[in-house]
Amino acid sequence: MTEPEVLTRIENGVGRMTLNRPKAIHALNRSMCEMMTEALLAWRTDPAVSSILIDHAGERGFCAGGDIRMIAESGAGDASEAKAFFLAEYRLNHLMFDYPKPITAIVDGIVMGGGVGISEPAKVRIATERTTYAMPETGIGLFPDVGGGWFLPRLPGQTGVWLALTGARLKAADTVALGVHTHFIDSGAVATLTGELLAAPADPQCVADRVSGDAGPAPLASHREAIDRLFAFDTVEEIFAALAADGSDWAMAQLATLKTKSPQSLKVTLRQLRTGATLNSFGDNMAMEYALGGRVVRTHDFQEGVRAVIVDKDNAPKWSPAEVSGVTDETLDALFAPLPENEKWTPLA
Repeated sequence: MTEPEVLTRIENGVGRMTLNRPKAIHALNRSMCEMMTEALLAWRTDPAVSSILIDHAGERGFCAGGDIRMIAESGAGDASEAKAFFLAEYRLNHLMFDYPKPITAIVDGIVMGGGVGISEPAKVRIATERTTYAMPETGIGLFPDVGGGWFLPRLPGQTGVWLALTGARLKAADTVALGVHTHFIDSGAVATLTGELLAAPADPQCVADRVSGDAGPAPLASHREAIDRLFAFDTVEEIFAALAADGSDWAMAQLATLKTKSPQSLKVTLRQLRTGATLNSFGDNMAMEYALGGRVVRTHDFQEGVRAVIVDKDNAPKWSPAEVSGVTDETLDALFAPLPENEKWTPLA
């Protein structure tokens, strides 16, 4: 008998969800999202459950993202399987965001893409020295979905825009300083922390406050002024021009990184974040991302990005258009157009 890919159980008043697909660094598939959703719905009104804890088995990481290969294969056809995955995943993200009981996520190790989507809605988000956080979607022709359009523009200054466009990877000192994660503990103390959370199920915030430590100085702090100044524009062309005009080693390194990303994804992502910043609810953001996701996975750049990074691993994608100037407003308008009423994303009842 193989173990379930998500282990769900109640322990001393805590509803525990343990991601259990370690060989894939717990990359999410539709059935995992459905298992977590089923557990959360059952626990929502269960008086025996005071709080929720989400963690992972093994030591490679919390969650490396979603099942990108499946999404690409579906996108090469009618995208129906990809849309079904997005529907389940985004409903889970929304369920967690609006959940009436406190959720704690322990993100010890890699947390990217879909892993961000199931940890950012948690009230208590605990990083360790092994945590590596990123939203690397522009490198495969996608965009930072799973709520990225809501969370990223609400980070300090323009740091969310910088993270989304460059796909930069951050360690815990920076994620805690930015508020991506709320607490830091040493990875060797995770078991002790878990025990304390189980001993005080009603108040995970108090437990985390008591046991958390100092993540150390944030390396990104010295670049915050430059990020806020150079990534404040509403077009990718203006950001490119500002970086080139700045001319510092750091600015030129950011520009070089951006020029490796999908031009279409850069423009889609910037519009997604600027739009997300104006929305009034997380649900509205998920509806936008659902419409966008079902279309983007069928585009050349997503298919090519997955081929280059995940299938052939030559890391030499041939983007089309090859330059940001070739990505028109008309293309973006079509990708962002609302879905017909009978196809729109809806939250769980």
